[in-house]
Amino acid sequence: MNDNQLLRYSRHLLLNEIGIPGQERILAAHALVVGAGGLGSPVALYLAAAGVGRITLCDHDQVDMTNLQRQIAHDMASLGVNKAASAARRMNAMNPEVAVAVLEERLAGERLDALVAAADVVLDCSDNFATRHAVNRACVRHRKPLVSGAAVRFDGQVSVFDLRDDRAPCYACLFPESADEAEMRCAEFGVFAPLVGVVGALEAAEALKVIMGVGQSLSGRLLLYDALAAEWRPIRLRRDPACPVCASRS
Repeated sequence: MNDNQLLRYSRHLLLNEIGIPGQERILAAHALVVGAGGLGSPVALYLAAAGVGRITLCDHDQVDMTNLQRQIAHDMASLGVNKAASAARRMNAMNPEVAVAVLEERLAGERLDALVAAADVVLDCSDNFATRHAVNRACVRHRKPLVSGAAVRFDGQVSVFDLRDDRAPCYACLFPESADEAEMRCAEFGVFAPLVGVVGALEAAEALKVIMGVGQSLSGRLLLYDALAAEWRPIRLRRDPACPVCASRS
């Protein structure tokens, strides 16, 4: 680490659990962030501020006025701009040492598979089950840790699916692909503005812990947050031995 990095990350270096070794692992890491909206905004900003060396940020959508109520990576100047490109501008302004790769596309198929394979940690900040399940399948295939979050109305959830561990459940163990799950989109149900910040910050924290190998992650646990009641509730998760996505892991 050079003198500028020692100064920039000094508050991390003061933490015994991080120190120089932990910060160096952050600087050497590659994170894949799928989605640059409500959840992706705080995730991208905190990962950049923390110094994650390479961040691949993907989103096919453009910023519109309704996004500005909660998507803190964007501003009035971002209207009509691709969300990944807009967030990358903020990230680079905060920390120009971080290498941000912008992908203005909806990830799927071989493209998604290759990006997951190249990452150290994957953060799902998408807003639909099809993308979540596709990301999960790729993470299972390549045994990559997946940090997943969701937020709608006043309810948030976050979990880690550490697929490096054969005992860990995958996203499909919790939400089977065959289940008839109704999509709950912000455009239809609304979302409390700070909620996405709370969930996104937790996703970033869990990803950094995974990168550094410190603390206890949310692997095997789903953390639920009720913003109206100001209550947190953890739920234990178990791997489904009959899960069609991860049952073949050995």
